[in-house]
Amino acid sequence: MPRDKPHVLFLDGSNAAGSLMAEALLQRHAGERFEVASAGLEPREVTALTRQVLEEVGIEATRLRSKRIKEFLARVPVQYAIILTQAAKASAPRLYPFAGKTLRWPCADPAEGDDATGDRLEAFRQLRDQIDAHIRSWVAEVEATAAGA
Repeated sequence: MPRDKPHVLFLDGSNAAGSLMAEALLQRHAGERFEVASAGLEPREVTALTRQVLEEVGIEATRLRSKRIKEFLARVPVQYAIILTQAAKASAPRLYPFAGKTLRWPCADPAEGDDATGDRLEAFRQLRDQIDAHIRSWVAEVEATAAGA
């Protein structure tokens, strides 16, 4: 009997940039090993820059949609809840109830607030690359742990 894939849920305040990038990037790197989703406490429309920076690395982003955390609570057995918002922010998720493991990868969200430098595209690219590095490292760690079990 095939083993169910563990569910990974990326969380942040708005589900408009970082958590959506993480969803798309993990899907690309290890979608065959995980069920992947993202959600926000107060979802907003997916930003055009989120779509643009994902498409720059060959990820089809037109189907991405912002989701509310309530779509998953008590409906999806989440093995890994990964919180991307910096903990000090008022909009930061604090925990995800009943997750097997909760991880924190604090990232600045260029979709929130003003960009005084005017280089928002570069901020989105940096976020994408930061999340991509987290994902690659984490997937390698999970695989190494599974191989040692």
